[in-house]
Amino acid sequence: MKKIVLLCGILSVLSLGANAQRTSDPADYKTGLGVRLNPWLIGFTAKHFIKGPHAIEGIVHHYFAGGGNDRVNNVTFTGLYEYTFNVFGKSEWNMYGGGGAHLQLWENRYYDGDRWRGDGSKAYVGLDGIFGIEYTFKKIPLNLSADLKPYFHFNGGNDFIGEQIGGVSARYTFK
Repeated sequence: MKKIVLLCGILSVLSLGANAQRTSDPADYKTGLGVRLNPWLIGFTAKHFIKGPHAIEGIVHHYFAGGGNDRVNNVTFTGLYEYTFNVFGKSEWNMYGGGGAHLQLWENRYYDGDRWRGDGSKAYVGLDGIFGIEYTFKKIPLNLSADLKPYFHFNGGNDFIGEQIGGVSARYTFK
């Protein structure tokens, strides 16, 4: 069921893109590097336009929670393909949608008084969807975006729309 919902979301984004205003190069920048935030995580993002409206984005998130005798450490690497199109009749505003995959490395440990114990390290692999909107400033090299990024793991874990569901990004842009 989760796979069907994600597939339907991606197809909806692609059909929306087919009806939107198209240009050969909707972005006012070629590459953007910056930070990505959501309520639980901070990460880094790099977005690069390959040709016209086609872009790839890489995201790295790190999550660490520790206190007392418990420690959780998680890093996620995500690669995405995004199709971008202009909206609102302004070149500064774009919407994008697409998908990709991720690798999440997870460690959960606790200290029992004499040594660290726990279920050890795990690796999760899964698929991601993405749908968002971005604004690129004309006079300064800055791009701001907000998106929804649902995902699921193929090999376990407990998240379908987990801690990385949505985020905001700020990127320094290069022409």
